[in-house]
Amino acid sequence: MRDIRDRTVRYIRGVRKSATRIDAATPRERDRAVDALRALAILGVVLGHWLVTALVADGGTLRASSPLQHMPWLAPISWIFQTLAVFFLVGGHVATRSLASAQARGTTYGRWLITRLARLFAPVAAVLALWTVASAALLLTGVEFTTVRTLVKLALSPLWFLLVFAALTAATPLLTRVNPLWPLAVVLHVDLVRFGLGGPSWLGWVNVAAGWLVPYTLGAAWTRGELERRRAGWLLLTGGAAATAGLVGWAGYPASMVGVPGAGVSNLDPPTLAAVTFGLAQCGLALLLRGPLRRAMRRSPAWAAVALLNLSAMTIFLWHQTALMATTATGLLAGHLPGLHTRPDDLVWIPARLIWLPVFVAALAVCWGAFRAFEHGGQAGRRGGRGGGSTVVHVHHNSGPTESKAAHRA
Repeated sequence: MRDIRDRTVRYIRGVRKSATRIDAATPRERDRAVDALRALAILGVVLGHWLVTALVADGGTLRASSPLQHMPWLAPISWIFQTLAVFFLVGGHVATRSLASAQARGTTYGRWLITRLARLFAPVAAVLALWTVASAALLLTGVEFTTVRTLVKLALSPLWFLLVFAALTAATPLLTRVNPLWPLAVVLHVDLVRFGLGGPSWLGWVNVAAGWLVPYTLGAAWTRGELERRRAGWLLLTGGAAATAGLVGWAGYPASMVGVPGAGVSNLDPPTLAAVTFGLAQCGLALLLRGPLRRAMRRSPAWAAVALLNLSAMTIFLWHQTALMATTATGLLAGHLPGLHTRPDDLVWIPARLIWLPVFVAALAVCWGAFRAFEHGGQAGRRGGRGGGSTVVHVHHNSGPTESKAAHRA
């Protein structure tokens, strides 16, 4: 017992020393609240998917389901974990600041964009390669096509976000001065035509660009210093929340802010006006949290955790669904397990799913160990890297400090 205690003490001391070194290596001018917001956003996406994505075993077939489909009163869960607007807010802020910095150094737009897109898409190659091989192997071994399609669709679902983000990143020079009210007006009119005038459903895909332009251009306004006053945060939070409540309560929009299997309308696929106003409320809350987060990040352990999470956030983002499905598929060998293969249609399913979360974390850790090298350009041993603060997705390298003082630019 004493030996175990001594090892534990040494381990804790080592963690504290590492946290202190990371803290000391971080440039003082770095806005740690940006990294903290990004970390919260990535955790929200991961936990949200793990809590509302169910793969139900129907004989030898796995079909996608959701507790929100059977227990719609759980919709507030989606309000907590649907954090994509924060991604785009932070992304627009960091991209516009990074572009201005690059231009000041004489870097061309083309070189700036290629660097950012390369960092964005290099890790994607590993995901696509693995699932191409896995899909072929599953089909050749007799797995039903429905199961393979379900697995591939869920595994690759995070990629839509990267494509939209890449497009907005490429358009950053044109978006630095765009008022967020313009894309918001586009979303409003698209929904008015779709739902109010019986327009074609395909028109909603205009909102894929317009809807996420709203928080992205808010991030650009943040860079310009237009959102520094707390009044801006409160206006976005209260106005966005009130508008969302009105749209859900009186205009018939779904209460869930994520897609629900079998639902006639999804707030997210494509984005609706309710999703955008909800995102405005999220952005307002994020802006209000900047001060408290900056104070919290002064503590070395908290900052080290956020920094390290950001350095691996792309891997976490791309592989968390694979970890969920690998656990589910492997668990079939033991039969239909509660919370993993059973229908999410009663309260018993909720605690059963919560029990599986540590297993998902362990599976994700395996994926992280196997594929994080792709996030760092094939050099897993090198922490951070020069210019790490300008990573495209802003869910990973722009986390900043490492012990080698890498990633010092936002």
